[in-house]
Amino acid sequence: MPNPGFVPETWWALLLMASLPVVWPFYVPGVAPRDFHEGDTVDLKAVKLTSSRTQLPYEYYSLPFCKPDSVFYKGENLGEVLRGDRIVNTLYNVEMNKDRKCEMVCNKKKLSIDESKLVAERVQEEYYVHLIADNLPVATRLEFYPNREAAAEEEQQKKDSAKEVQFEHGYRLGFADGNKFYLHNHLSLILYFHREKLEEQEVHNYRVVRFEVIPQSVKVEDLKAVEKDRTCTLPEASVSAPQEIDPTKENEVLFTYSVHWEESEVKWASRWDTYLTMSDVQIHWFSIVNSVVVVFFLSGILSMIIIRTLRKDIANYNREDDIEDTMEESGWKNVHGDVFRPPQYPMILSSLLGSGIQLFCMILIVIFVAMLGMLSPSSRGALMTTACFLFMFMGVFGGYFAGRLYRTLKGHRWRKGAFCTATLYPAVVFGICFILNCFIWGEHSSGAVPFTTMLALLCMWFGISMPLVYLGYYFGFRKQPYDNPVRTNQIPRQVPEQRWYMNKFVGILMAGILPFGAMFIELFFIFSAIWENQFYYLFGFLFLVFIILVVSCSQISIVMVYFQLCAEDYRWWWRTFLVSGGSAFYVLIYAVFYFINKLDIVEFIPSLLYFGYTALMVLSFWLLTGTIGFYAAYMFIRKIYAAVKID
Repeated sequence: MPNPGFVPETWWALLLMASLPVVWPFYVPGVAPRDFHEGDTVDLKAVKLTSSRTQLPYEYYSLPFCKPDSVFYKGENLGEVLRGDRIVNTLYNVEMNKDRKCEMVCNKKKLSIDESKLVAERVQEEYYVHLIADNLPVATRLEFYPNREAAAEEEQQKKDSAKEVQFEHGYRLGFADGNKFYLHNHLSLILYFHREKLEEQEVHNYRVVRFEVIPQSVKVEDLKAVEKDRTCTLPEASVSAPQEIDPTKENEVLFTYSVHWEESEVKWASRWDTYLTMSDVQIHWFSIVNSVVVVFFLSGILSMIIIRTLRKDIANYNREDDIEDTMEESGWKNVHGDVFRPPQYPMILSSLLGSGIQLFCMILIVIFVAMLGMLSPSSRGALMTTACFLFMFMGVFGGYFAGRLYRTLKGHRWRKGAFCTATLYPAVVFGICFILNCFIWGEHSSGAVPFTTMLALLCMWFGISMPLVYLGYYFGFRKQPYDNPVRTNQIPRQVPEQRWYMNKFVGILMAGILPFGAMFIELFFIFSAIWENQFYYLFGFLFLVFIILVVSCSQISIVMVYFQLCAEDYRWWWRTFLVSGGSAFYVLIYAVFYFINKLDIVEFIPSLLYFGYTALMVLSFWLLTGTIGFYAAYMFIRKIYAAVKID
């Protein structure tokens, strides 16, 4: 007999796969294009210094770079502040389509011993400098020749075609050679413009479409600076010595730059494609196909259980002529009088599930909006700002679901329940972030959230989120409780001794592996974006992975609760919530693996930051997947008990 559950699911999967090419490349730039005329000033601004070794961003002028007389900081949105961006003006003079050979940024600087030590320390910690021109971040070109083993002649012929070009975000502050430190004090700025087609006799409009830099380390004496004209002469690379920074003494440094403009065929709307090009898109396809196979595998198991086992169970239980035999049978019908018995701590359970609903709505909307291109990397900080505000406003849904479930579980103190829902999860998040922020403050990093921003977040929490949670909770609590199909007995039934594999921890390990397997490849790219300053933009893939995660969590939760009820253990409320979030345990193990194998973090505070923020991610992921699994299992249990005749 063919499996009827497969046909619609196959069509859904094909529909999702077919929509993938549509959702993936679609990209809407976050800001309107800015037109320049020839000779117009193109502002070059500094964003921050970052390092994947320390995870502590610093503002640009924390190091002794050439500083203008008046420093202007751009007003940042919430996301930029939380990311540690501090966008500030610089002394680089760049004009549209005007090349500059070699110019001084400012006069020679004498670095004190303390400043020299700081620069050498930042070079050793592998810091990158991030600049922007017309909101476009600077990138360093990296060229790879993958066919090294080919014959020399063939390699020479195919060099241009085989060459892989990738870009590194920002440029390295300097480099270390043994115990010596060298500073990149000359920047060759290469900017690309696109000339807009206009009618004859009209002035051409230019748009900046790419911003590259080639950093060089050149000794002061070799630059042959003429301070009167503010010009210099850049020597050949082969004859110049690099600019060494000796941390034990004062150092004389000259910061210089050159500007070169090139015309490009790339249009303004596609200018971010260079930064977002990933060479391993096939891995994402592999991940999606792998996930779909996992979901089909689960669907097969579920279909088998539901169609064969459940129908057989229900037919047996509903056979009126064999009532005595049925009573002697074991199985999930025997716990019908206890399956809807309220669990311990119903207020905490409903509060956690309310926060899970809040997270689910926020993540779903953010990923969907980002997939449509409305939260592109050009809108700096927009993703984080949107996520924060959405979490606050989704409090009304979290409160509604928590209130209704709390009433179903025979709760009476709705005001206390609403307060618990509004504060339990956010208080943990705020507490951990505040403690970590104190450590970042101690390091004088720009990643430290200012006190005023913290107050603003607290005002949002107590002024927006909490009233909305109360509002939702009030209406949820007033609504009719969920209709349970069977009555609960007054005396609890004794739970038989359970086998070893019905242990909670074994359940977590078993239930977590499949949802985690469906999304772990995407997790690698998300971790790289967070911890290694990469751009993450494949939200089309992420949306599909999220749908697959929801489906696989729901299915595995139903399978686990079915086996639990067959073992005549009716204490499923908390267990389902814990077990469904089992994939969070694997996310934690993967985070430890990533820390050991991918990151070069050795100091205490960066390690504390990594594991502190990872703990928040794991907690949020557990709430999300636990909530999905809980509601899937609850709907399943109500369905199967509604299909059985109970005397």
